[in-house]
Amino acid sequence: MLIYGIDRFSIDDILAIAQGTKKAKLNKKSKTQILKSQDDVAQIVASDRTVYGINTGFGPLCDTKISKEETAQLQHNLIISHAVGVGKPIDKKISKLMMIAKVHALSKGYSGVSLEMIERLIFMIDKDIIPVVPEQGSVGASGDLAPLSHLVLPLIGLGKVWDKDTPTDTAPVLKKHGIEPLKLGPKEGLGLINGTQFILAHAIVALEKMNYLLNLADLSAAMSIEAYRGSKSPFKKELHKIRPFRGSKKTASRMLKLLNHSENMKAHENCNRVQDPYSMRCVPQVHGASRNAYEHLKEMAETELNSVTDNPIVLSAEESVSGGNFHGQLMALPLDYATLAAAELGNISDRRSYLLLEGKFGLPRLLTESSGLNSGFMIPQYTSAALVTENKTLCFPASADSIPTSLGQEDHVSMGSISGRKLNRVLDNLVNIFAIELMFAAQGIEFRRPAKSSLIIEEAIALIRSEVPKLEDDRLIGEDILKIAEMIRQRKFKVEV
Repeated sequence: MLIYGIDRFSIDDILAIAQGTKKAKLNKKSKTQILKSQDDVAQIVASDRTVYGINTGFGPLCDTKISKEETAQLQHNLIISHAVGVGKPIDKKISKLMMIAKVHALSKGYSGVSLEMIERLIFMIDKDIIPVVPEQGSVGASGDLAPLSHLVLPLIGLGKVWDKDTPTDTAPVLKKHGIEPLKLGPKEGLGLINGTQFILAHAIVALEKMNYLLNLADLSAAMSIEAYRGSKSPFKKELHKIRPFRGSKKTASRMLKLLNHSENMKAHENCNRVQDPYSMRCVPQVHGASRNAYEHLKEMAETELNSVTDNPIVLSAEESVSGGNFHGQLMALPLDYATLAAAELGNISDRRSYLLLEGKFGLPRLLTESSGLNSGFMIPQYTSAALVTENKTLCFPASADSIPTSLGQEDHVSMGSISGRKLNRVLDNLVNIFAIELMFAAQGIEFRRPAKSSLIIEEAIALIRSEVPKLEDDRLIGEDILKIAEMIRQRKFKVEV
């Protein structure tokens, strides 16, 4: 059992909580932290000392004093005025991750949000009452204000929540569970919507996808090398010992294991090819660089997950600090880096696919023995090329831009929310790029029979052939791509070695 606000959560932990395979709760210590912070805010209100967001307006209105009687209305107005997101709803899973991350941050006891409010969020997580959150509207500083406002609207009986796959009004759902909307206290609205949980949740989902796709990239490359009858010498341990980047060392080691006991590798021993093209030979360096980017993003995301990211931070009844912990730059930069890294996995995959079509080293042109009458695998490579270029267009770093907001009070923003969304789009495109390479590689290996590939590659070919037969004459191979892509999304390929 994990404890909100006390334990250090890993990426695997928060994913497990969202999936229901792990539980998280408050304990006596975390409740004490929350109640102390709540009491500190109450004392600030009673003292009539001016503190941003507790008894002042927000943003450029920070110089407007709010009376004691109006502090609750101030927080209510904050949430309803900031819930201005647009676009399609984000995936329900991302909304749930936002809720879990928000509870964990609030439970550290620096935000002034009441125990009742946090317990309501936990109740909603446990009962799968998940808010509907639009995908656009955050600039990634001052917190993810718009999406977080939508996330917490159901706490006050407003907004929409998911009923399976359908957005539905919150009020009847609360009634069904026998609960009433809550009233916001001083600073609660600000504590709830100030933070980076939208950016963070997108990073967490991307990390889960990217971890699998990095391993699949190695498998896909190994299959292409088998089909091409390339060399495994570029993966020797000695080569990577003298340029010891962690990502390339891991990739090289995996490639040797993936190609172990392959009869196709033996065929290369007596051929007169001196070197393979870069997309075959430089897999450890390219995939490895992407692995390094993944590891950096994971490190940053786990730090963010266990941080307090709202403002102001309430240290005691006597001291609150207006700072910049809500600024998303710390996540935006590694997200943009990871986007480029993911796009490059697709870029090199497409090059390997192209090589298999050239008709060299015993493979027929376009991977069909009756080309001319049949186009074979000519056009799927067009699809791959289109997806690769689309990914390249998504590589412009959102964090390179900043548009001042809040009448200039918030004059530098991260745009990290866009970074997170773009990374996930690139990864989704990558699924289809790999589906095409896997389809090509499986076809190429068929022309190397009766030579056997490594066990793990033979298993991958068998999986593909369970739904996608070898191409003899032209057919609707677009459907084959979709079938393999679905296998990838369902994580059916064995990628661990």
